[in-house]
Amino acid sequence: MTASSELDDSFHVFDTTLRDGAQREGINLTVADKLAIARHLDDYGVGFIEGGWPGANPRDTEFFARARTEIDFRHARLVAFGSTRRAGAKAAEDPQVKALLDSGAEVICLVAKSHDRHVELALRTTLDENLEMIRDTVSHLREQGRRVFLDCEHFFDGYRANPEYAKAVVRTAAEAGADVVILCDTNGGMLPAQISAVVATVLADTGARLGIHAQDDTGCAVANTLAAVDAGATHVQCTANGYGERVGNANLFPVVAALELKYGKKVLPEGRLRETTRISHAIAEVVNLTPSTHQPYVGVSAFAHKAGLHASAIKVDPDLYQHTDPALVGNTMRMLVSDMAGRASIELKGKELGIDLGGDRELVGRVVERVKERELKGYTYEAADASFELLLRAEVAGSRLTYFSVESWRAIVEDRPDGTHANEATVKLWAKGERIVATAEGNGPVNALDRALRVALERIYPQLAKLELVDYKVRILEGVHGTQSTTRVLINTSDGSGEWSTVGVAENVIAASWQALEDAYTYGLLRAGVVPAE
Repeated sequence: MTASSELDDSFHVFDTTLRDGAQREGINLTVADKLAIARHLDDYGVGFIEGGWPGANPRDTEFFARARTEIDFRHARLVAFGSTRRAGAKAAEDPQVKALLDSGAEVICLVAKSHDRHVELALRTTLDENLEMIRDTVSHLREQGRRVFLDCEHFFDGYRANPEYAKAVVRTAAEAGADVVILCDTNGGMLPAQISAVVATVLADTGARLGIHAQDDTGCAVANTLAAVDAGATHVQCTANGYGERVGNANLFPVVAALELKYGKKVLPEGRLRETTRISHAIAEVVNLTPSTHQPYVGVSAFAHKAGLHASAIKVDPDLYQHTDPALVGNTMRMLVSDMAGRASIELKGKELGIDLGGDRELVGRVVERVKERELKGYTYEAADASFELLLRAEVAGSRLTYFSVESWRAIVEDRPDGTHANEATVKLWAKGERIVATAEGNGPVNALDRALRVALERIYPQLAKLELVDYKVRILEGVHGTQSTTRVLINTSDGSGEWSTVGVAENVIAASWQALEDAYTYGLLRAGVVPAE
């Protein structure tokens, strides 16, 4: 469990995903999950990874035991979290302090009360005894060769109520040997100007090295973290993707990106900033939460451009509508095609897809009008890149890309007397000069159509065996005649190495689904390099 970093100790990036982040509703990490996330965070290059509270629960105790032998940390140091000793006891005899030492972690982060009311009401002890608990615990851990950080819980609320006592907590910890004293906005209610003013005052009055731990209840956790840095904090505590209790914590990735790209601070090892998007998505996969598409820096929409005005400027210089180069954080610029698109949007999207439009203004104009016409009917191409590429290729070639032609299809739903249902679909089509009729059952009419299409085509196009429908969305659009309405279906398909989206629009969900299925299979064959049928 060693770590060596090319960075000095002047600024810390401290990740607490495995403890504070794990308190998010819907996250329940196994020991294997925690080990996987720790590896990702170490690969990213954070300086410290808080692994949990050994001794408080068996899972965290096991994590530290396994981490010692199963992870060879290259960049990060593993941190054990715990509290100061109990009131009236001695740190050397406190079982939970002993558990922190037994974890084998070379760094220990203690939590202590810094709000006078919490000391008296929650700990049920005196203000002086609380200071002695801090002094005794920090000193004991330092004597045992451990590096100590101290989290001042509810610091900003405590400072507002009793600033002298809150500062006394900071001084006591620093004098006892704590390397960093972290000011915690535990309730998440502070704003950047307030954070900046308090941090600057505490730094001037105590001389201690300060850190910041911000919750996001006002939506300001990242801004509050950076405001603390502006005021002199040199230690930031964050969680991956902002996971955490209630609405979450300061998000590790925009904080790190801002420090590196906006402040010019070297807080990650060389080359690791480009892994930001990959690490963010990998951790989301481990915790089984869909990555936020609109997350700064790493979301798939973070550098996506839709308006025609933006596209025209980006065609001249991408920096005109982007605050940084997306490649610096491992992301990519995307052009969204919609009814807001102009010529520049289409040209840039064609370039992105590898389709040379050759400066053909007439062709580009036709595509623009075609997109606007179809989006008026309910299609959405910003969410269905594959369907747009097929449309674009059809306009360029003068005809639709064809691997098969459909004669007819039908889907039957049978409601049986015993309350069960049967779904059956029949597809009649032509492929490579052969007429094929295929029938299949499914757990719904769309699934039956999908299976029938596979039965019909897989013998001729074995590449389709790899395809899997991974997502299916239906939206009922605005009604047009009484109870009639238009239905839009979006289908996400995967071949194991990538995903693509297709769209269908019709007056009923089955017909709309069939359109999206046709596009999905057609694009899958194009992606596999199959030559279209004659």
